[in-house]
Amino acid sequence: MIRQKLALAVATTLLLAGAAHAQSARDYISIVGSSTVYPFTTAVAEQFGKGSKFKTPKVESTGTGGGFKLFCAGVGVQHPDVSNASRAIKKSEIENCAKNGVTEIVEINIGFDGIVVASSKKTKPMPLTIKDLWLALAKEIPDPATGKLVTNNVKTWKDVNPTLPANKIEVLGPPPTSGTRDAFVELVMDHGCKEFPAIKELEKTDEKKAKAVCQTIREDGAYIEAGENDNLIVNKLVANPNALGIFGYSFMEENLDKIQGETINGVAPTFENIADGKYPVSRPLFIYVKKAHVGVIPGIKEFIAEFISEKAVGDDGYLSKKGLIPLPGAKRKQVAADANSLKTLAP
Repeated sequence: MIRQKLALAVATTLLLAGAAHAQSARDYISIVGSSTVYPFTTAVAEQFGKGSKFKTPKVESTGTGGGFKLFCAGVGVQHPDVSNASRAIKKSEIENCAKNGVTEIVEINIGFDGIVVASSKKTKPMPLTIKDLWLALAKEIPDPATGKLVTNNVKTWKDVNPTLPANKIEVLGPPPTSGTRDAFVELVMDHGCKEFPAIKELEKTDEKKAKAVCQTIREDGAYIEAGENDNLIVNKLVANPNALGIFGYSFMEENLDKIQGETINGVAPTFENIADGKYPVSRPLFIYVKKAHVGVIPGIKEFIAEFISEKAVGDDGYLSKKGLIPLPGAKRKQVAADANSLKTLAP
């Protein structure tokens, strides 16, 4: 019996040692995160794999929130090295990272993106405002007669704004784990609600309640969560010309043969308008690097150098051809300097 137990203990030890060796032998960079940043990081990974002595990094699309959960789960080769993000990391996520020993995080702003509200090219464009979008998608809205908050039962775009068509409100968009959803809430919902005097008054007396009213999206079928798969939204827009879809500008750019971006507040979602700051729904994009993995996983510093190079993120870089809106020149230089020195976020 003792011999059997001893043999089992030895076998277990050898098995664990073998697993640890297999993990420590990982020779490629592991990247998770945003579906919006995914095509840019994939392009850099392919260039890096072709033009260096290192293996092509493995890139997975998990959504920004899902990526941070994986990234922040710990230090060690069983955890990802890089997380793509279509918004800045939240304080709560930094705290979760720290709790699991991930204390040195390098934040790299790679450029800008716009969030578009798109429709099928088969349908007539529908000029929208941020106010229209909030009124169509908020869970609670002020009653026009009394100003009191009521459940949003608005059915058509014409009910939202008499100048819009009488199409049923049907918007396909990202789930709560998505950075695109976070950015849409911040840039559209938070601003659209402020155009209503009743919300401004509520903010004076109950700021927390006002924030919830601004940010909570209705759940009665007018807004349909389409997962992290932007291709699925495009296919549904093609199948249903009355539906609208929400995703990043770069993805619209890839599918201009099928879909079109609606103007918001009178501004079209074009490369130039986003770069100039005229388009109201634009946001910065990031990658986050786990500094503790630099020197452990081969090629991380070299991968960063490829990502922030002018040939990748410059005005005429290969990522701009994929729809990334480059940072201004001076800002790019500063980002490159900070990234090359592996400057970490303040704790």
